[in-house]
Amino acid sequence: MSITELAAPASPLDVARIREDFPILSETVNGKPLVYLDNAASTQKPVQVIDAISGHYRSANANVHRGIHELSNRATDAYDGARTRVARFLGIADPHELIWTRGTTEALNLLAHAWGTTHLKAGDEILLSVLEHHSNLVPWQMVAQRTGARLRFIDIDEQGRLDLSTLDVVLTERTKLVSITHVSNALGTVNPVAQIAARARAAGAVMIVDGAQSAPHLPVDVPSLGCDFYAFSGHKMCGPTGIGGLWGRREALESLSPFHGGGDMIEFVELESSTYAPLPHRLEAGTPNIAGAVGLAAAADYLSAVGRDAILAHERSLLAYAIERMQDIPDMTILGPRDLSERSGVVSFTLADIHPHDLATILDSEGVAIRAGHHCTQPLMKRLGVGSTARASFYLYNTPGEVDALVNALHKARGLFGY
Repeated sequence: MSITELAAPASPLDVARIREDFPILSETVNGKPLVYLDNAASTQKPVQVIDAISGHYRSANANVHRGIHELSNRATDAYDGARTRVARFLGIADPHELIWTRGTTEALNLLAHAWGTTHLKAGDEILLSVLEHHSNLVPWQMVAQRTGARLRFIDIDEQGRLDLSTLDVVLTERTKLVSITHVSNALGTVNPVAQIAARARAAGAVMIVDGAQSAPHLPVDVPSLGCDFYAFSGHKMCGPTGIGGLWGRREALESLSPFHGGGDMIEFVELESSTYAPLPHRLEAGTPNIAGAVGLAAAADYLSAVGRDAILAHERSLLAYAIERMQDIPDMTILGPRDLSERSGVVSFTLADIHPHDLATILDSEGVAIRAGHHCTQPLMKRLGVGSTARASFYLYNTPGEVDALVNALHKARGLFGY
């Protein structure tokens, strides 16, 4: 089938209507309509989120929990209500099991310091995978250096899927912690974390899921994954930057030492000792990102209203269309699982020997925004035998026409380099 014969996929979403909610999508870049395909790095914000944040600052801006006056009461109600709404979005029955953080990175560092440094010792093992983002690798390297614990890794197959046949080798009685990404940011691989969690807990290990790429794209019910902890970021799911969260089973959270000390996490303070507040406050020292929580709750409500099953179906239809069109480009190599049910709306690729940064620059001149580099997964790039890749990533507001713009820009890049 030729490129011109490919039909644009049908979508369960009214994408034209959805795009009206995102003001930035009407921008132009280098004189061309913006085609934003960098959603795995950060997503755009609908007016519902922008207005929620603006409305908070206009009518309820004050500190929470410690005030008696009306503005503090409004802020506290909005902030506590946001926790309940985001918890509901993730299938969490008890909002007190949701800890606010700056995002996935801080949540994983919280666990590395508050759990890892107190529960791990020399001879223990930490099991990760070759797919991990640096945020789920570097903190555990630091913990291993401090405690004497050893890092071990689940390898991948030739399609970038976890090779679970190695679990019998790498998951042993010495394994105390397993921390795995739910969805690879570099390849889009959706990992069977529930299966891994069952194996980990049967071995007596604690299970962490990096949900940075799954909370925005999959209809996740976090407790059903069977993990002990789940970390996520707001800015990847139409929310603001600087806000995200950590869910944990109550008994798992109560095993954590406070990560930060200060206001709001205390019960009583003496000059030489303190007692700590109950969850979630004992893990949330200081003035929180109140407006961020309000904005994230608005984002969760927005995505729920659109429908996460429909969002995933839309992304995969765009992914199938993009891969089909890109396969007709000579010298194109597409990475990741061939079965699209095993991946999210991410396509990572190389084109001939054109450096991905050069590709991204040429595409930007055409108004097309993609990501190029190692995607904070340098060990994965080494395992794949590449220095970096280009990556296009789709979300609920992207269209088949934008896929066409991407492909046309790639043909132009190829021509500019004499291919």
